[in-house]
Amino acid sequence: MRSIVYPGTFDPITNGHVDLVERACRLFDHVVVAIARSDRKNPLFSSEERIALCEKALSHVPNVEIMGFDILVVKFLRERGACAVLRGLRAVSDFEYEFQLANMNRAMDSEFETVFLTPSDHLSYISSSLVREIASLQGEVANFVHPEVKLALADKFPPP
Repeated sequence: MRSIVYPGTFDPITNGHVDLVERACRLFDHVVVAIARSDRKNPLFSSEERIALCEKALSHVPNVEIMGFDILVVKFLRERGACAVLRGLRAVSDFEYEFQLANMNRAMDSEFETVFLTPSDHLSYISSSLVREIASLQGEVANFVHPEVKLALADKFPPP
């Protein structure tokens, strides 16, 4: 069974993330969505909330496992028996950072492989940080996130 890990903070999960997971599920037998604790980033949602939101947004995808993690990605990959890590590239500007990250991970574990996927065109501009910003200013996020994520954002950013 070929398994891939898709790590990230998913704060919150967006339709762009969902698109990448759906596409990865067509290429791999098993996809692990690994939600990083990321306390340094001071996430809006707790790890438990992000896991729950990912479970709701990806409930229609049969070969996905969602779990939290707080160790090096290369170590997590080994523990899960995965053959690669999935990274999304929305724009050329993402490539430099992602390329550096892939090479650093390969330096830590020479068997480490990175698979890059680009989201569908109509989702390529969506990011969690932009979605949080829009929601914080009472903007409409329904086109960017699952309905359950929209509700969770509304709870975090109630109208004044």
